[in-house]
Amino acid sequence: MSGQSPSDQQQSVDVDKLKAYLISNLTQEFENNPPPIKQRRQAAFDMLDEVYKRTNLSLAQSLRAQLFHDVMDDLLGYGPIQSLLDEESVSEVMVNGPYDVYVERSGKLVRTNVKFNDNNHVLQVIDRIILPLGRRVDEDNPTVDARLPDGSRVNAVVPPVAIDGPSITIRKFAKEKLTIQQLVEFGSLTDNMADFLRACVVSRLNIVISGGTGSGKTTLLNILSSFIPSDERIVTIEDAAELQLHQEHIVRLETKPPNVEGLGAVHIRDLVRNSLRMRPDRIIIGEVRGGEALDMLQAMNTGHDGSLTTAHANTPRDALSRLETMALMSGLDMPLKVIREQIASAVDLIVQQSRLKDGSRKVTYITEVAGMEGETVVMTDIFKFEQTSIDDDGKIIGELKPTGIRPLFSDRLIAAGFKLTPQVFGAVSTDKLESSRSSPRRRRR
Repeated sequence: MSGQSPSDQQQSVDVDKLKAYLISNLTQEFENNPPPIKQRRQAAFDMLDEVYKRTNLSLAQSLRAQLFHDVMDDLLGYGPIQSLLDEESVSEVMVNGPYDVYVERSGKLVRTNVKFNDNNHVLQVIDRIILPLGRRVDEDNPTVDARLPDGSRVNAVVPPVAIDGPSITIRKFAKEKLTIQQLVEFGSLTDNMADFLRACVVSRLNIVISGGTGSGKTTLLNILSSFIPSDERIVTIEDAAELQLHQEHIVRLETKPPNVEGLGAVHIRDLVRNSLRMRPDRIIIGEVRGGEALDMLQAMNTGHDGSLTTAHANTPRDALSRLETMALMSGLDMPLKVIREQIASAVDLIVQQSRLKDGSRKVTYITEVAGMEGETVVMTDIFKFEQTSIDDDGKIIGELKPTGIRPLFSDRLIAAGFKLTPQVFGAVSTDKLESSRSSPRRRRR
């Protein structure tokens, strides 16, 4: 083959077989001569170059570069999807079997040309993700949640549950933490809404962030958590740790799956109960999705003010219904009216985060939980988004505005040092919340 020109070789070489040959040889070299972790990538590249030279091939430079890139991704990264994970514009990667790979860009789903070799190739990537974490996935345990070293959230499902082949869903970790001001610039909320939410967090209101999948609940939870004063002790509880808090006094707790014998699992509910014995000033639960909702409500009602969490729901009223359902999942035989009373006395505010049809993400409601009337929980919208039209490009046009109603908890905000003016709630939309705190503190995001 060495007598052929690069273009002739390019036509005669089976690139997939060559790639498999290079990976097999490099894997063997690594096993026989493992390099130090910090030098792993350079060592792998040097070995790859050496193994390639031994083939006596002289492929075109572009093909050789792509080949080396693919081999390095397979050896040290996550195979064919590594390039998608490296792409800054991609926020989510979805693998539906070996031949259907989608990404989310700017809120829109796009099918890619990326493909795996077969089901086993997908399973190899799943194993590469979960084995360092001590987790496993197989026919007996066909689903797994994990996270990449950079914090990206991963869910994997394998046959027999995944009918069309192994599935991987990766929610990428934002390398730069967003600020509330950036959300204002994106049009996700207004300055008045941002300042109002900051006042609510500092004043220790209990807040539930509600929204659908991919709507930005965790991002908003991160931002609201940044308003918690640095002198408070925070305990975070998550299925897979992804919150990015920068306060000093933080205890991060994460659930644990069962071992091979099915024993040793630690659930969110266990961690919520345990956190109450850790003298927390704030409890932040990444997401409530089961019986732990009742433990959270009881914690909110027994002196742990200022708690934050997220829940899957499409409207603030749906969020309350979800909390009722999840509280019933606790196994305690409680009348529905009692559960509603627990919710009405525990939750102060529901912030509805939505992903609109044009892919944009907005805070569509900020709603106060105002108490009970008979057996019904009373809710009052403080701010809401009103859609007015859709432009020629499909972009949704609307306005985020106050409803003109002051919340019943206004006295708590005033007691915490925040002076609420009527303008915040609609008298003059350009005026802002005034704080009696010092200006340097108020400017900090």
